[in-house]
Amino acid sequence: MPQGKVTSVPDDGLTTRQRRRQAVFAVHTGPGKGKSTAAFGMALRAWSAGWPIGVFQFVKSEKWKVGEEAALKALGAAGQTPVTWHKMGEGWSWIQRAGSERDHAAEAAEGWAQIKRDLAAETFRFYVLDEFTYPMKWGWVDVEDVITTLRERPGTQHVVITGRDAHPDLVAAADLVTEMTKVKHPMDAGRKGQQGIEW
Repeated sequence: MPQGKVTSVPDDGLTTRQRRRQAVFAVHTGPGKGKSTAAFGMALRAWSAGWPIGVFQFVKSEKWKVGEEAALKALGAAGQTPVTWHKMGEGWSWIQRAGSERDHAAEAAEGWAQIKRDLAAETFRFYVLDEFTYPMKWGWVDVEDVITTLRERPGTQHVVITGRDAHPDLVAAADLVTEMTKVKHPMDAGRKGQQGIEW
């Protein structure tokens, strides 16, 4: 779309302004780095627009110090635009942990139930469902329930879902889909993740 020009105009009876103000459902997927980073960049724009923001992280541990969390929480505390941050589960749940009694599937299901409650109540204007493709992939959250809920969400609530291996039906239902691909990564040269770049 060069210079922001649309390729076709649907015969839906809406004006350009009405179409421009429709809620967006986005998916950031693929094996490359930057899916969550791009979603948090969108959250910064939402914050600048004065929209209440809800972040729901499904794989990153409560113990992890995530740079975007500190920044967005500081912005939320400093201004009129609230930012609410939820972490669901222990993180990296696909690793079997000896002695772990946590039910990651139940925690993910409760996280999705909370999102559904917030969508119904129109609690936020912008939602980041970070690493949410994984609970769907593992069967902890029903893909069709997610699609139906997002399709029928009230108001103008924008939602972005991140994570690898997005379900094809989720991709088909989204308004905006970006697939991150890896061309090169420092890990290819034996360099591990570092503060300020990966977190």
